[in-house]
Amino acid sequence: MDSPLLTFIIPAYNMATYLGRCVGSLTAADHGDAIEVIIVDDGSTDDTGRLADIWASRKPDVVRVIHQTNKGHGGAVNTGIDEARGMYVKVVDADDWVGADSLDRVLTTLESQADAPAPVDLLVTDYVYDKLGKRNKHVVRFGRVMPPGRVLGWNDLHRFGITQYMIMHALTFRTAVVRASGMRLPEHTFYVDFLYSYQPFPWVRTLMYLDTPFYHYFIGRDGQSVQTDVMIRRVDQLQRVNRLMAEATPEPGMVPDGLYRYMIHFLAINSVVTSVFLILSHDPSNYRAKDRLWAGLDEVSPRIGRDVRRKVISRAINLRGSTGRFLIRQGYRIAEGMVGFN
Repeated sequence: MDSPLLTFIIPAYNMATYLGRCVGSLTAADHGDAIEVIIVDDGSTDDTGRLADIWASRKPDVVRVIHQTNKGHGGAVNTGIDEARGMYVKVVDADDWVGADSLDRVLTTLESQADAPAPVDLLVTDYVYDKLGKRNKHVVRFGRVMPPGRVLGWNDLHRFGITQYMIMHALTFRTAVVRASGMRLPEHTFYVDFLYSYQPFPWVRTLMYLDTPFYHYFIGRDGQSVQTDVMIRRVDQLQRVNRLMAEATPEPGMVPDGLYRYMIHFLAINSVVTSVFLILSHDPSNYRAKDRLWAGLDEVSPRIGRDVRRKVISRAINLRGSTGRFLIRQGYRIAEGMVGFN
């Protein structure tokens, strides 16, 4: 083929410990010229850049390395999208990996789409919370939301569960769609994967679900951005991403009803997640910031703000007073223990 079928983008900052596992999972099998792997060394100060160059020298037809000054996760993803040659594109964080059997299934599916008159804009796959030290891994599946192996429109999707949403790990976009959306992730900002999983959706016309646990999301290492204490310290960045998501939300009637319904669902979840960490901080100034966050939704759009507030989880997170905050903290601890997401 003239260009790869699928580009994997690996944003990598000081990931020398994990980079080999990630790249190895993508290149272990011989997929010919079907894939390319772009490692974006985002100003690393450890051996990440050197190890990336070793991978490129071993597999020059597959692996490319881009060394850049540090721009943060969003800046590294932006660079990868600019450089991607594949028909489809998927971001894989350097401490995560993909399953070999699932990769074969994904490539077979994408090959069939490459030959189709109208290839799907988005492939959705399951993902695994692969928590360090946790024997039973939580798999996020979408079988109850969308039938597998069919070309779907947004109005074909069933309603998502109260805590179910399509994060970056579930998504493989057609590259042209991401570029058409004009998405540029903010630099030096954490949690931009929420925005990556949201802002391009109005440009997605068709999607397909493949019921396979493709992406392994590794959690539990020290200093990880999704650790509870880290998220509390960086809650201002969660607030920034939430505002950008609200501003990227289309008004009803501008997109299919199924897409608007899903985007309101996801925006509500993100608003709740941000609110939880504001509450977990035990900082009265953050309690006031939480109120401003919800008022900010109305500032962006009264209709969108109203629809987000109507969600059950939105009403639950806005329980008033110290009793409400106590119940929210307890609910978070129970959910984290069951799922192990942090």
